[in-house]
Amino acid sequence: MRTLEEVQATLEIAKLKEEDLQKTIHCLSFGENVSSADYCLMELDDTLVKHIEAGQSLVIRGDKDERAVLCSGDKTYDLKIADTSNMLLFLPGCRTPDQLTNSQESSHVVHTQIWGFCNSYWELRKQRPKLKKLKKLLMENPYEGPSLGGKEENTENRYTMQDLLERIQASEEELKAHLETIHACQIDGYMRVLDFDYEMKLLGHVTQLVDSESWSFDKVPLKTSLEELGPLEPKEMIEHCLNCYGRRYTENDEVFYALHEDRVCQGVALLLLQNAVKFNLREFQEVWQQSVPDGMSTRLEQLKSVALLDRTSRPETICLLRVEDLPEDTLERFNHLFTLREKWTEDDITPYIQDLCGEKQTTGALLTKYARSSMQNGIKVFNSRRPVAT
Repeated sequence: MRTLEEVQATLEIAKLKEEDLQKTIHCLSFGENVSSADYCLMELDDTLVKHIEAGQSLVIRGDKDERAVLCSGDKTYDLKIADTSNMLLFLPGCRTPDQLTNSQESSHVVHTQIWGFCNSYWELRKQRPKLKKLKKLLMENPYEGPSLGGKEENTENRYTMQDLLERIQASEEELKAHLETIHACQIDGYMRVLDFDYEMKLLGHVTQLVDSESWSFDKVPLKTSLEELGPLEPKEMIEHCLNCYGRRYTENDEVFYALHEDRVCQGVALLLLQNAVKFNLREFQEVWQQSVPDGMSTRLEQLKSVALLDRTSRPETICLLRVEDLPEDTLERFNHLFTLREKWTEDDITPYIQDLCGEKQTTGALLTKYARSSMQNGIKVFNSRRPVAT
């Protein structure tokens, strides 16, 4: 344990003036069994610091074959080890210069023990949640409706919300938002997605009821819908369908739904396209309009990010291409898109890269980085920066 006199002698050798330094002198020593493996340091931004100070928790998620991510309640962060040339010491009770009052008249020594040290720390970078795996897990056992004729339902590969939180690399809020996007719901305590044909069957029941009762699509009564369709399908499924394809509101203490024209039309289009490699565009548009409920209008804008048009072929064609089926990694996404089509217009490719944009990032910036532009017949097109294997 160094004395004040020893410290002053060291300062003299170092040619430092005692009056230029703090009155409080910290003398550091290593505790017993100190190891760099005892602690890990993590650099937090102001948002995460406030999150911790408010008593909230941070969770590290990822299976053994995945790169770990850190999640708060509503955001996901990439974890990256950053090395530092300066040794980082853990000093409980040690005060920084701005915490010292310097009220002491003379210098004094405070002995502080080092609890641990590190030569690296975890650096956090906000990133998009990794949600592709969610749909893959839920599609292992989609819900096809109530079992008929005494047939037992498949109870394998079902996941609770907690199961998904443990396996999906996303915050709870991001996970819940995506479950809503893919039309998942809770059935018998498990999160399930509906078999697409069954979902369309439910939607058909709802739209046929609206037509038979001559209701407005903007005012579909929940209570009457459940009473009329309850004998055909579970009431919970009818209400779930209305939640997926409509907006819920209350008027005079009665619950109504306003059906979303774009969602209903898109659902019908997906049903028509799911078994066709390519569809003659003009014929598709005719069949599509005939297939949606009377009073609704189909528009190709409704199919952005779920179907791809080919205006260069003769006749023009349309095929199913859903953004949710594409790779999550940005480079892999671009490589895959350029195997499907050598040259893309900005209008065609934008719906398939929009979700890759980070904060304050534009699709234009992504195209500049991952694609090469050129002019073709007076139109700007984008192709791969390198040869793509097909």
